[in-house]
Amino acid sequence: MSLENKIDFAVIFSVKNANPNGDPLNGNRPRTDYDGFGEITDVCLKRKIRDRLQDGGHAIFVQSDEKKTDGMPSLKVRAESSEHGLGKDAFNSKKTPPEKAGKLACDKWLDVRTFGQLFAFKGEAKDGVSIPIRGPVSIHSAFSVEPVSITSTQITKSVSGEGDGTKKSSDTMGMKHRVDKAIYVTYGSMNPQLAERTGFSNDDAETIKGVLPRLFEGDASSARPEGSMAVEKVIWWQHNSKSGQYSSAKVHNTLSVNADGSYNLNNLSCLEPEPIEGF
Repeated sequence: MSLENKIDFAVIFSVKNANPNGDPLNGNRPRTDYDGFGEITDVCLKRKIRDRLQDGGHAIFVQSDEKKTDGMPSLKVRAESSEHGLGKDAFNSKKTPPEKAGKLACDKWLDVRTFGQLFAFKGEAKDGVSIPIRGPVSIHSAFSVEPVSITSTQITKSVSGEGDGTKKSSDTMGMKHRVDKAIYVTYGSMNPQLAERTGFSNDDAETIKGVLPRLFEGDASSARPEGSMAVEKVIWWQHNSKSGQYSSAKVHNTLSVNADGSYNLNNLSCLEPEPIEGF
């Protein structure tokens, strides 16, 4: 059974001495808007959700190169794999209707029926396929509560990367950037009408609910040392119908977050929020 009730949620998380989401067009500095507030893109957050779901043993279509478990070199190869995907016939419009292929993809991969996916593959003789799937779960980019302070540190590499070792290589200069300390907030929603199309169920919603408090567990890197990013609180609003008692904008605006991570909730009648502690 597909999702029965509209759901809104918010995630409050802290960043301390870490680069939560580097901007490749700006020397990999932490992303900020024009007013200096820190930003983490929705794509980055969805990547972390996918990774946590994959850690939990769920079938994930969009796997990162460093975490892929099936050895598939590309999305096309994974999709057409007879072992890890749906087989080539599924993406041949002459053999399988696009609607059926989309349903098979949603049934197989949790991230496809959650966030949606565009299956656009070239065929061998102008018989390519384009199957758009619109997912029921949407997530905003996260923004810091206050403008962020960014520290940049110059680093050097004095180990020879090439050569036979007879000559000492010149030091290679580089930069590392970090957000000193900040609180970020992101919002999301689950749409039952779109869930009917992908088969996203109440159990799937509970699965997403379970991974949000652990969003940054197992996500350590040089830019994000273990423990430098942590979910402080997840706020979960479950409506009593598919259309919901209130708009998502009105629900999200009931939450105000302070710079120290504390928060205030202006409760709406007949819609009780469920605060969930981070791990």
